[in-house]
Amino acid sequence: MNARLKALADAGVSIWLDDLSRERIESGNLAALIEEKSVVGVTTNPTIFAGAIANGERYDGQVRQLVADGASVDRVIFELTTEDVRNACDIFKRVADGSASDGRVSIEVEPTLANDTGGTIASAQALWAAVDRGNALVKIPATKEGLPAITAAIAQGISVNVTLIFGTTRYQEVMDAYQSGLEQARDAGLDLSEIQSVASFFVSRIDTEIDRRLDEIGTDEAAALKGKAALANARLAYAAYEEVLASDRWKQLAEAGAVKQRPLWASTGVKSEAYPDTLYVTELVVADTVNTMPEKTMDAFADHGEVTGDTVTGQAAQAQEVFDRLAAVGVDFEDVLVTVEHEGVDKFKASWTELTETVEKQMAAARP
Repeated sequence: MNARLKALADAGVSIWLDDLSRERIESGNLAALIEEKSVVGVTTNPTIFAGAIANGERYDGQVRQLVADGASVDRVIFELTTEDVRNACDIFKRVADGSASDGRVSIEVEPTLANDTGGTIASAQALWAAVDRGNALVKIPATKEGLPAITAAIAQGISVNVTLIFGTTRYQEVMDAYQSGLEQARDAGLDLSEIQSVASFFVSRIDTEIDRRLDEIGTDEAAALKGKAALANARLAYAAYEEVLASDRWKQLAEAGAVKQRPLWASTGVKSEAYPDTLYVTELVVADTVNTMPEKTMDAFADHGEVTGDTVTGQAAQAQEVFDRLAAVGVDFEDVLVTVEHEGVDKFKASWTELTETVEKQMAAARP
């Protein structure tokens, strides 16, 4: 087992892989990552599946059968992706059996429904039923329309990975939505200990957008702030999480068996070559959190990452100072959040188009 990744896991950071393919599942690679790289979960998205399907012959037989059965492209996508997630859940079952919260595999609701509450709920129900594994997570975006869908899914006992969280205020709304769902589930007599959730707080995209604005400002004061906002933002989010855990509302839910909705650091691959390639891992070490990494980032940490202790707890004041300085040089952070959420939803939807086009090509090739 890689010593650097084991040290990260020992510090309380659950290492999840941001990738999945039938090749990984059937070749034994996914199982090996559990043993060798301390991987205890997986996240997916349509872009990941598009790459896997375009580059892997292991899907061809299932595609041919579905085409012969007259399946639509949406049905083919549904069947291919839910089968991969179901099989990955089986590989991670022993991890899940030994852990309160790990061993989870995420699958995303159809992204075109990001602004459709009812459609998102229906998609979550369909995915949850099709995967039919207790260690699955259904990814729902933290849009305004997604918030009530999160509550509804949790209330029905569907475990949820809330995605596309960029700012603390929205994150607080996500935590409220989770607790509201748990309260409804409790009142309906569901076992709260069986309901899981993580809150995926996006990191690198904040630096990408703010660094661009700092370059436009062009002052020395602005330049000194580059690469600081994303970590400060995540640390403020963690402080908000601690506040929820200390609240009477949460304590009542915990007494009823509820499981904490752990922060998950997402978008942790560094986008700028100016920064260390392990920046969003090393600087976001705190117990009882998740870091979902592209394999490139995971391999970089395995090679030269360092665990220097808790780099998050108790840093809210310093994080706020970063935002005070950003405001002083002219960065409107609320506008940044609007921008990155809109871009995030657009990318979310574009990835579905990419997956659809990929599968349509595979279906065309499968027709006699």
